[in-house]
Amino acid sequence: MDSWFGTNSQHYFTPFSTSHLLVLAVAALGIIMLIAFRKRLVPDSLPFQVLRWILFSLLLVSEASYQYWTISNGLWNFAGHVPLHLCGIASITAMIGLLTMQRNWIQISFYIGVVPSFLALVTPDLPYDYHHFRFWKFFVHHTAIPWACLFLALAKPETITLRSVFKVFFLLVAYALVIGFLVNPLTDANYLYLMQLPNTVTPLSFFGDGIWYYLNLSITALLLFLLQRFLWNRYINKNSKRLP
Repeated sequence: MDSWFGTNSQHYFTPFSTSHLLVLAVAALGIIMLIAFRKRLVPDSLPFQVLRWILFSLLLVSEASYQYWTISNGLWNFAGHVPLHLCGIASITAMIGLLTMQRNWIQISFYIGVVPSFLALVTPDLPYDYHHFRFWKFFVHHTAIPWACLFLALAKPETITLRSVFKVFFLLVAYALVIGFLVNPLTDANYLYLMQLPNTVTPLSFFGDGIWYYLNLSITALLLFLLQRFLWNRYINKNSKRLP
């Protein structure tokens, strides 16, 4: 038990190993199934409600268990373990969205949660393999985030508008400014990776240095949001009529 829930393991994570590919396949399959059966996501139905609360439970237990792990092992600190990274914020907004089913939370979750969380699955900053708690927490959490964010949008596809692209983008810029100018400097943190790049190779590694890094981040985020909206309007929204 100590080795599984402790701070060390002899089993190190290897990108694109069998365990990594399996969890990627599960995450992708879940997204495909959500899209394929989107017309059956009727909010008042029992299957919808069951899936809604399963996703909420996965997000809540993942975050709570991680906080417990850091505290019980004497690792917790504000600079490294508060859910202020983009995936952490997406997890919180998705939980609020699942609780309230309100338009604003659905929009925010869709844009910041689906693609970034799946990219994190592809290029995880993870020390240990499936023999350790951290592996399961990371992959369960980062699989549940895009599932939940997509589930919310599919439940109310009309909320994903062109206006929502710019609303969420400016909210994200405002959040990044708060993190970059206040939270990170005051706490010596690196939330949103605004101070330095992740330890592993990620898409952020190709965004340049200095001011170009921040400009490329902003431009990429806006283009990605616009692409999500285009694909949504082209393939999802116009075919979103529910099955009786």
